[in-house]
Amino acid sequence: MIRKHSITLHGHRTSLSLEDEFWTELNAISTARAIPLAGLISEIDDIRDADSNLSSALRLYVLAWLKTQSVATPAQSRHEDGETADAGAR
Repeated sequence: MIRKHSITLHGHRTSLSLEDEFWTELNAISTARAIPLAGLISEIDDIRDADSNLSSALRLYVLAWLKTQSVATPAQSRHEDGETADAGAR
């Protein structure tokens, strides 16, 4: 579900509409980075293209963050017997 949130950016109130999943991930990212959610959104606002919409910029940031995290922490594919998928294929 898309939810609207009001935040203050650079001293001005603005409203953002994002799906719940993106709000959840933005909160997780701000926690992981030990910065307030408003600070994270402000950073993203500062680096986005002038012609892009802030909600879209937030979605793209979350996507990039998750992609980076998945590369940094490779998935471990294991069978129930504890062998890796590659080892079981031999």
